[in-house]
Parts: sequence; structure tokens; C-alpha cells
Amino acid sequence: MRDTMVKINDRYEFPLQLDLDRDDGKYLSPDADRNVRNLYTLHSVLVHSGGVHGGHYYAFIRPTLSDQWFKFDDERVTKEDAKRALEEQYGGEEELPQTNPGLNNTPFKFTKYSNAYMLVYIRESDKDKIICNVDEKDIAEHLRIRLEKDREEKERRKKEKAEAHLYTIIKVARDDDLTAQIGKDIYFDLVDHDKVPSFRIQKQMPFTQFKEEVAKELGIPTQFQRFWLWAKRQNHTYRPNRPLTPQEEALTVGQLKEAANKAHNAELKLFLEVELGLDLKPLTLPDKTREDILLFFKLYDPEKEQLRYVGRLFVKASGRPQDILPKLRKMAGFLQDDDVELYEEIKFEPNVMCEYIDNRIIFRSCQLEDGDIVCFQKSPKPDTADQFRYPDVPSFLVYIRNRQVVHFRSLEKPKEDDFCLEMSKIFTYDEVVEKVAQQLGVDDPSKIRLTSHNCYSQQPKPQPIKYRGVERLLDMLIHYNQTSDILYYEVLDIPLPELQALKTLKVTYHHATKDEVSVHSIRLPKNSTVGDVLSDIKSKVDLSHPDAELRLLEVFYHKIYKIFAPSEKIENINDQYWTLRAEEV
Repeated sequence: MRDTMVKINDRYEFPLQLDLDRDDGKYLSPDADRNVRNLYTLHSVLVHSGGVHGGHYYAFIRPTLSDQWFKFDDERVTKEDAKRALEEQYGGEEELPQTNPGLNNTPFKFTKYSNAYMLVYIRESDKDKIICNVDEKDIAEHLRIRLEKDREEKERRKKEKAEAHLYTIIKVARDDDLTAQIGKDIYFDLVDHDKVPSFRIQKQMPFTQFKEEVAKELGIPTQFQRFWLWAKRQNHTYRPNRPLTPQEEALTVGQLKEAANKAHNAELKLFLEVELGLDLKPLTLPDKTREDILLFFKLYDPEKEQLRYVGRLFVKASGRPQDILPKLRKMAGFLQDDDVELYEEIKFEPNVMCEYIDNRIIFRSCQLEDGDIVCFQKSPKPDTADQFRYPDVPSFLVYIRNRQVVHFRSLEKPKEDDFCLEMSKIFTYDEVVEKVAQQLGVDDPSKIRLTSHNCYSQQPKPQPIKYRGVERLLDMLIHYNQTSDILYYEVLDIPLPELQALKTLKVTYHHATKDEVSVHSIRLPKNSTVGDVLSDIKSKVDLSHPDAELRLLEVFYHKIYKIFAPSEKIENINDQYWTLRAEEV
């Protein structure tokens, strides 16, 4: 009938017992053994839910032919009664229970798309041979090995879980981690704790013994180790806060974690301070008084657009930034007469805050404290300001915070990326279309029309973005509470503002005598009428005779819902969901 595969969902009943000897064995094949009793019992029902192009399988089985059925649905096995396994799998239509039984409304019926697909019957006389216990030797060897592995892994995890309360994870960050991560994986703050060495330590272990573990693991003798606690600040940054006191070091690991961890995290995060000599051997640590502030330094190079970690220093609260400039120049490999500018990286959520530090004001007045980050660079020369995209630290950090790689796709091929552009989330509408026009070699950016991405359907949204209809790139990418990185583009033949003043209708024209259909995109000013649309179509199509009259219909699923009056305004006609059909009267 349809010249295509279909799944038949008609009702089809099947019995619990099937007697193939009935009617003189007419259902048996000629060579069937007539000496046995051909009475079969239903063992299992395989169910398919869905249509020809996809769906889901599950099965109802009675493993021992008892009255108890089980439903096997992927990894879920549940007990079910016989009605679920048999009658509910016959297919056909199902009536929805009536909400107001008193009213004489016809019950709503719908086709059931899950029904029995394959049945397994077992002959009663062979039941004992088939339904018997499975020994280990009956299981294929590769399965046995795999199941054994699974079991051991499960045991190991169970043991780990049972003992988890006896252990603490300690994450130890060092200068090496900061050097490896800053400017590559991260730019803000100091370290991503997920990527630093971690130790699984028994809570009962004294902290002094943990230091010996660290000495073994990292090759730093205990007398050269000083550990700092990290703290989450009110502005959502995470910085080393203070060194452990001798009293804290006398505690066990578990007690220290409880004392240090107000947030009750599962982990204890520490920063390990080690002083290295020129030969890279550990040195005795300098004393830390209340007057000493531990600062971390990042170096910015505007030419390479590169930020990297160069080290840390203790400074005196009463000292001035200009006192440490020789050390900073040495860290950076600058000449001793190079001018240096300093900035404090304060926070990056929700926006970047990075402020200039005056070299002449004492550190205490600059409100610098332990764990603060100072970013520095060579002072830009007046004539080089336009040479670099991001001449100073604040402009570079704002760029990093807002940069976004956007994948652009042609609206005609919405499944495949066409090109990617790195942009800033704070780009204006004009800046975004300008970049796209540049990439596509289009001279007039106003001929670019963009459409946002729907994160749930993974499709373009039905309505394109209006000309300057959003402020920034970020507004184009947000869909409810999700941010996408996809935008769709079209290159128009006229500028978008002009196009928006027009109404575009897609009209399908059916020829009166030939079996011919043509699709036309009609563009007219918004205050035009249906009569104007028909006049426009007349000029584009072959009519059966010069005086033929046309009419416009609204069609949905091959049904005519409306014939438009020629005087009707076109502004509110929707061609997204309905088909507009033009034909001769």
C-alpha cells in the first residue's frame, strides 16, 4: 500500500498455552514428530516500543515458567504481573480514561506503539531439558573473565567507599604547578587544584608524618617545607591565606582538615613554599613576621599577548613597590633601566577588576596582603600604544575573560560548521556582523543576517536576529540559562534594515493546466495587501490565459483552511507553519 516499511501496531492476541496438536495437527510441518505431545507454554515476550526508524526493546520473561514474570529493560529488572506481559502487549488502540464520565463525550483513543514483536514458547515435554541450572562452566570464558574483573572492581570501590571516612585527600600546589598552568590552562587566580599532585592520607596520621611522605614523593626535606592554607575570599577568588602554625602542624591530618575547612570540603588544599638556591637545592625558609607580605607575580608581554607566572616575593608592609623593581626586572629578564608598570589582579567574577599600583605608595596603603597577585609589564612607550591589540594588563585580562570562539554555520546547511572566529562576548552587534562580513568577503556588513542557536533542539531558532536587535554577542549566544557557541548566518541581497521594512512571503504556485509547482519568495512593503501579492505573482508565472484571476489559500496538511480576501493586509500572514498556495480561479 505504501511502498515503504511500516510497523504494524494492530491488535494481535497470543495465548499462554499453544496447542499445536489441535485440528488434527494441521499447524505442524509434514516432518514433525507426531509421537510427542506438542503443547507449548509461553516463556518470554520481546517488546518493541517505537516505529520503523527507531525505538527501544525490552522483554518479559518467566525464567522458570513459574507464575512470576520479570521485565528486563536494559539494566533494570523488575517483577511484573501476567497482565502486563500478555494483554498489554497485544497492541491496537488504547482508550484514555475519561475525565468527566457523566458527559457524553467520545473516549479519546490512541494507537499503542509498544507491543509484542517476538514470542518464545517451550514445549512442555522438553521443559526440564531447557529450564535447568546454569553452571559456571556453561558461561563462555571471555564473559567469566570479564565478570570476575567487574566483581573485583566493584569490591575495590566498595572497600574504598567504606574506608573513605578514614582518609583525607590533600592537594599540594607548588611554584612548578603555577608556572605550568598560568598562561596556558588558566589566566586568573593561581592554580587549578584538579591538576595538582594529590595525596590520599589516613586521617589518623600526624601532619609531621605527612611532611615526610611529601619529602619522599617530591624530594624536599621536611625542614625546608612551609605549608600555607588557601582561603576563598568574598570576591570569589582563591588565594594562599596564611602559613600553618606549629600548633596546627602538631595535629593529625584529620584534625587539621576539620580546623582549616570551614566549608567541609572532602579535600584539604595546601600551598607548599620552598626556597631554592641557584643550584636549585632547597634553602632554609626566611622568617615570616606580620610585617612580611607574600605576593605572587605574573609578567605580561603585550607583543606576544602572553601572561606567565614568574615567581613570588616577601615584601615589607612599610616598603614601597619601587624597592622591589630591581628584583622584578631580574625575574623578567628586563634591563635594569627598563620602566615597569604594576597592576593588582583583584577579581574576575562577574567582571575583571585590575588596578594600577602607584610605585611610590607603601604596600600597606596599597591594601596588599598575603596571597595577592601583582601583574607587571614594561611601561608602553607613547608611540607604541596603537601597535598592540591589548597594550596593558587590564585590557588583556578583560579580553581573556570575554573571549569566545564562535562557530558560524550557513543557515542553509545548519548541521556543519563553516568557519570559526574568536570574538569577545562584549562585542556590539555591529562589531560581530563586521567580522563575519570580513570573513565572507562581503562589502556591506548590513547584508549579514544572523540567527541564534536553540541549545535544546540543536537547531537554528525560527526567528532571525533583527538589525541591531541585541546589544552584544553574549545576548546572541544565550538561550534560557545556557550559552551556546553557534550562530547561523545568511548573506542577503539587500541590507537587513531595508528587508525588515518589507514582508517576505513564501508562496507555492500551482499551474492550472500543467502538473507544475513553483515556489516564489515575494517581498513587499508591510502595508501591502493580498491583491498586491497576487499581482506580483502574475508577473512571474505562466497563466493559462492573459485574463486569468488568481487566489491565495492557506493550506495545512493538505487541507484548505482559508481563502484570503484580496484586500487583506499581508503583515500578519504567517508562512512559517502554513503553506500559502496561489492558483488560478
